[in-house]
Amino acid sequence: MSEISVVLATFNEEENLAICLESIKNIADEIIVVDGSSTDKTIEVAKKFGAKVVKTDNPPIFHINKQKALNLATKDWILQLDADERVTKELASEIKKTVLMSTEEIEDYQKRLKEKNLFLRHQGIIEKRDGVIGTKEGEYSAFFVARLNYFLGKYLRYGGVYPDGVIRLVRKGKAFFPCKSVHEQIVIKGKVGWLQNPLVHISDPSFKRYLKRNWRYSSLIANELKDQKTGFNPFVTVNYLLILPVRWFFLTYFRHKGFLDLWQGFIFSFFSSLRFPTGYIKYIYKEVRS
Repeated sequence: MSEISVVLATFNEEENLAICLESIKNIADEIIVVDGSSTDKTIEVAKKFGAKVVKTDNPPIFHINKQKALNLATKDWILQLDADERVTKELASEIKKTVLMSTEEIEDYQKRLKEKNLFLRHQGIIEKRDGVIGTKEGEYSAFFVARLNYFLGKYLRYGGVYPDGVIRLVRKGKAFFPCKSVHEQIVIKGKVGWLQNPLVHISDPSFKRYLKRNWRYSSLIANELKDQKTGFNPFVTVNYLLILPVRWFFLTYFRHKGFLDLWQGFIFSFFSSLRFPTGYIKYIYKEVRS
């Protein structure tokens, strides 16, 4: 019988962690939490749910701690979560059934997914950006889940936000993070499928939280430009100050119908497009000061 480890990397997630762990307590055979030296009660909350907690530092590339959590898991399958994610009852049931399926049963299940075409189209976009994920042959080693992102009081369904596929369920020893970039895709040894019930992601319940995350993303852009030794390039300047933000806004708000998500869709498209010029301005400012 296949058992499930639930693993998380955390840092100051006192407000989110209890609800997250409550959502998986009926499917987890063990809970592993790698904590980056939180200053709140994150560790206390984790221990209340019987989690094995390992305290470490909080590296800029958070995947380092996620990989530590993967390494500590001892069960056949690993469900890797973020503290602001919630496993619905439907998804929990689907996970429990999936880990018991044979390769042939999983193949049949994948053919019958209700949103199969949408999922595969989304996976194609991810692979165009990150490269091919997994293999075409062998046993299934990982599964994408479709995330429903909660943004300022609404679950976003348009603007290219859904299904926001992320690999969360993996077979032990068949997945790892390269830990070289904050945007990297997890590497899978084996076939990759999809689970059809959504994972709830409480990404931005308030505008303050969204701006904080958006500021962090713009800082990552600045760091990437620095690592690439971009310098003062007029083409890059025009690209980041004008082309990229305008392209992003029209892509998410019009082509992907972000306007159907009402005012939240406009806020998401507009402010997420600003991370490009903001990141570039941060980069230039650092270059001038250095």
